Amino acid sequence: MNQNSSTCIIIFAKFPAAGKAKTRLQPVLGMAGGARMARKLLLHSTRQARATGFTVELCVSPAPSDPCWQTLGLPKSLQWSAQADGDLGLRMLTASTQALKKFEKVLLIGSDCPSLTAAVIQNAAQQLHNSSNKVDSVMIPAFDGGYVLFGFKKIYASLFADIKWSTASVASITQQRIQDLNWSLALLAPLPDIDEPEDLQYLPVGWLDTI
Repeated sequence: MNQNSSTCIIIFAKFPAAGKAKTRLQPVLGMAGGARMARKLLLHSTRQARATGFTVELCVSPAPSDPCWQTLGLPKSLQWSAQADGDLGLRMLTASTQALKKFEKVLLIGSDCPSLTAAVIQNAAQQLHNSSNKVDSVMIPAFDGGYVLFGFKKIYASLFADIKWSTASVASITQQRIQDLNWSLALLAPLPDIDEPEDLQYLPVGWLDTI
């Protein structure tokens, strides 16, 4: 099995609805602008993930059957799944467990990091593919203490349980859990999520002009 067919990227996303998406950016962008930013980030993340050549699964809320998703013009080649009930950790654990039944490697990403390009994702996947160093997991931390990518070849519930998501300790706690499992970790350079007004400085040139 080659790397492309053995690797699945799972993008976790909520529909970019006005008033509910990117609420922390609303003081700067307004409700409609926050929704447009969330939509642009999601479409960008999807394009970059597809450009890797890996299988891409969009794990979404509301469920894929909701008509709202038809309004985004997303590619038909995407795989779709509904987010499970529970906190983000349980949702990621459930999706990863299902994906590892069909793929050797899983990469979890969000849709908030425009710096997470196809080349960066491919480099992360290559860390897991390299049999000479036998890396068990790979992580790209976020500037805010979370992570923008987490990849692995096997899964344990401890990696996602009892974590306060969207806090500055997410990446460090996860790294400690990885160490507790005696896994090796390829830790790559951190990248910025776009969540707060001060994060807008990390957008690609010209993006704000289209919001």
